[in-house]
Formats: sequence, structure tokens, C-alpha cells
Amino acid sequence: MDIQTILQELELLSTERTKKTYIRNGAHEPLFGVATGAMKPLAKKLKKNQGIAEELYATGNYDAMYLAGMIADPSAMSEADFDRWMGTAYFYMISDYIVAVTLAETDIAQAVSDKWIASGKELFMSAGYSCYCWLLGNRKDEEFDQEKLNKMLEIVEKTIHNSPNRAKYAMNNFVTTVGISYMPLHERAVAVANAIGKVEVSSVKTKCNVPLASEAIQKAVDKGQLGFKRKNVRC
Repeated sequence: MDIQTILQELELLSTERTKKTYIRNGAHEPLFGVATGAMKPLAKKLKKNQGIAEELYATGNYDAMYLAGMIADPSAMSEADFDRWMGTAYFYMISDYIVAVTLAETDIAQAVSDKWIASGKELFMSAGYSCYCWLLGNRKDEEFDQEKLNKMLEIVEKTIHNSPNRAKYAMNNFVTTVGISYMPLHERAVAVANAIGKVEVSSVKTKCNVPLASEAIQKAVDKGQLGFKRKNVRC
């Protein structure tokens, strides 16, 4: 199946309502507006294919870029490849739910995420912290350096309120994920969540609140979900 045929199939799966939703969240043309679930049969048909994934991602079409993440072969991607993908990730649904998710299935995930977080660039920071969330929610606790994660919590506590908007979301989610999925630092994450309290983000149109990390962690406690690990990162 060539790229044009794939794009035609994507367009057939689109709805105007989904397109408007994506645009409200930051997507821009070109895009069709295809729900993630609607893409799954097509992704299953294409299977894991890095060559097609690269062609899809390069179109700049949001739906094609998302499909690229679904069929990408993470083991075939280098640090330079992920940096290149981030270079055209123009809003958080690409950086956090395409690039970061794909990165989370590699052995270089933490090293690349550390570099992106240290860059100070909004979407790179968002992708870096988001990748850690995907990792923590999937991999065994033993695969992480407790001291390193503790230092990351300290940095979040000190800097979250002065960080770029999308980074705030990801940093807050990082605290929540540590509190739920990484048992050695559960109590520490709860303390940090209480310390940072309400996190506000603003955009040109609206001002909204990020969900309270302390409440999210407590909900998981109440539901008996501490230690939660998902079987797979990508659907």
C-alpha cells in the first residue's frame, strides 16, 4: 500500500467533529480528523513498518503522523531520528502521544528524555516528562534509579509554576505517575503533589487548571490501583 492510498483511507475514516476537536487542541492543516480507534484496523493491516512510518510522519498531516507512531519500529530509530521527529512535533498531541510513546519502547528512552527535559524547550520538556510517565506505567520499578527520580521530583517541585504551559501539564502528570506507579517514591510523590498544589496554565483563549496531582494519586489509592502497570505502551 503506497502513501497516497493510505492517506485516502485515512480521509475516508475522518469526521468533521473529530477534526474540530483536534484543531481546538492545537492541530492545524493538513489533517483529516480520524479518531484513534478508527485507525487501528488500518494500523493492523500495515503492521510494523518503519519505512512507511517515516513517509507518513514526513507528510505533516496530523492523522498520518499519528498513524506513523502506531506502526513505527522503535528499535529501528536512533536518537537522531527521535530528535528529527520532535523537530516537527508542533503541538502536544504529537510530542506526548506520538513521539514520546514511541520513544518509551526503546532502550534509549531515559537518556533521550533527560536531554529533552534539560533543553528547556516547551514541547521537548513535555515529551521528556511524558515519556517517563509512559515508562513508569509500564516497566518494572527495578529498571529505574530511585535517586534520579527523586531529584526529578525535587526539580518539578521547585520549577513547575514557572515552566512553560505544556511542560506544566507533563510535570504534574509525572508527579501523579510516580505516586501511582513507582512504589519506592509513593510517599515522596504525595508530598510533592501537596506542595505544588494547583497548577495553572493559560492560552490565548482560555485559562484552565491542571488536575490536582494529590487528588489523582488519592483516587488511585481509593481504588486499590497503586503499583499500576500497563501491559503495553502503544495500543
